[in-house]
Amino acid sequence: MLQRTLIIIKPDGVAGGFTDEIISRYEAAGLKMVKRKGMMAPLEIVEKHYPMDPEYLRQIGEKTIAAGQKVKSALDQGRKVVGWLRKFITSGPIVVLLLEGENAVTVARKVTGFTDPSTAEKGTIRGDLGTDNILDANREGRPVYNLIHASGSEEEAKKEIKLWFPG
Repeated sequence: MLQRTLIIIKPDGVAGGFTDEIISRYEAAGLKMVKRKGMMAPLEIVEKHYPMDPEYLRQIGEKTIAAGQKVKSALDQGRKVVGWLRKFITSGPIVVLLLEGENAVTVARKVTGFTDPSTAEKGTIRGDLGTDNILDANREGRPVYNLIHASGSEEEAKKEIKLWFPG
């Protein structure tokens, strides 16, 4: 099924000089770049992209728990992480991509790799280029530097595409 998905190359990916490498990996997997823009992320978009929705916050917090860290509550941990993400993604230039292809969301997620680069499979972007991990990030009070955001579902992709590429 032909789909569209959203990719954001985060400030660490842009500053690390990985933009072209990241794009070429998605294209090699059969995804076509429909739109691309470099920008500083506006806070009003970022707050919608990383919402303070309780279910979303719980899911984010559960990644910390799965990494082996004890927390008071997944919800509280998710709230902290979303705050860190918002601050980080607005801290430097990003590149926002609209990709299209067969099963684009699934393909992009597979190419991207798991959220925690230390456990992402080799051959994925995060597994090959990422050097951070969830436990260090939490200990240091910051998000995981994992180079990329990739939409997690077709519904999420549709919502995010409207945010970053309105009209």
